[in-house]
Amino acid sequence: MNAELARLIASQICIHACMTGVRLAAPLLALREGYSAIAVGILLALFALMQVFLALPAGRFADRHGVRLPVRLSVTVAALGALAAAIWPIYPVLCLSALTSGAAAGSAVIALQRHVGRAVHSTQALRRVFSWLALGPAISNFIGPFAAGLMIDHAGLVAGDTRGYRLAFLLMAVLPLLAWWCVHGVKELPPPARDPAAAKPRAWDLLREPMFRRLLMVNWFLSSCWDVHTFVVPILGHERGLSASLIGTILGAFAIAAAAVRLVLPLVADRLREWAVITGAMACTALLFALYPLLSSAGAMMACSVALGFALGSVQPMVMSMLHQITPEARHGEALGLRLMTINASSVSMPMLFGALGTVTGVAGVFWLVGAVVGLGTRPAWQLRAAVLPGEAHAPGRQSE
Repeated sequence: MNAELARLIASQICIHACMTGVRLAAPLLALREGYSAIAVGILLALFALMQVFLALPAGRFADRHGVRLPVRLSVTVAALGALAAAIWPIYPVLCLSALTSGAAAGSAVIALQRHVGRAVHSTQALRRVFSWLALGPAISNFIGPFAAGLMIDHAGLVAGDTRGYRLAFLLMAVLPLLAWWCVHGVKELPPPARDPAAAKPRAWDLLREPMFRRLLMVNWFLSSCWDVHTFVVPILGHERGLSASLIGTILGAFAIAAAAVRLVLPLVADRLREWAVITGAMACTALLFALYPLLSSAGAMMACSVALGFALGSVQPMVMSMLHQITPEARHGEALGLRLMTINASSVSMPMLFGALGTVTGVAGVFWLVGAVVGLGTRPAWQLRAAVLPGEAHAPGRQSE
């Protein structure tokens, strides 16, 4: 990992940690103030909702302006949103902070991913850099909530008082400033060549490409599996009579495994093929989802959770590498925006769908139904092998036939 990539990863960690810290503190403060579970659910949905609408414009903006301006704007929006919550810790402002921090994190990650993908020139390098970059969210998902929790419990006059929450939001407002400090010295890449006579690009043009549609669908299947695991495992653990700490440990083991596999991927990137990793991950996920509801002990569920973390954690770097190979260089940001839009739309809608399915079929039925859908998705994942030939050099803008 070179110094510039390390700075970009650090920048991603700082701005994403702002969002995850606010995502912990804001619902806790709303609950402390007596707001209902529905109000808290709406607050949590706002973190992903803004990204659904802004991802595509943010991707196009990154295509036009590179990395530094989008990150600078994201830093400003995130810092002001968290600062507003520190000054006025009331529910409407918490909703505003959820919108701003979510939008800023999504816009920044699109710009950073686009820059990293354009900076390398081989498929092996793409796998390596996106494996390193994928560590950022895993680290920030720990740093943000941990730092906010410490401030809430220990920075006030008593644990959980308003002063502690104010200082937690203030700390979250400082983190994006560190993100800008990390990225301000990064050298912009020359803009890709554009045909001035060409028609204005539309998102539909990308979606008409068979390989891009297939990759987006496969990514959506696997992203939904993250949501299923996060949403259903606590319910399943409760049915099995497990304590909250054990359920939390099972979910934590999943997160640690997902991060660990991303540490290993850069070391073996030269031996991997994107389509093979994605297909294998889908097959493993389908099998593990079939087994999960049959497990009764905490140890067995934790082992299954770790295996699932290894499978799902390996997918994002491969998807990002393939996406940069099958889309035109001038539209990488737009393609990344479409991907992020579908993932966040899933995060907003899937928990409601899973809840409805669980009411009708039970928790086991949700696992088995989603596992069956993912199993059927292995065929389009296998067909991705036609997109990139083994050992082929990275050629930006290569389109599938």
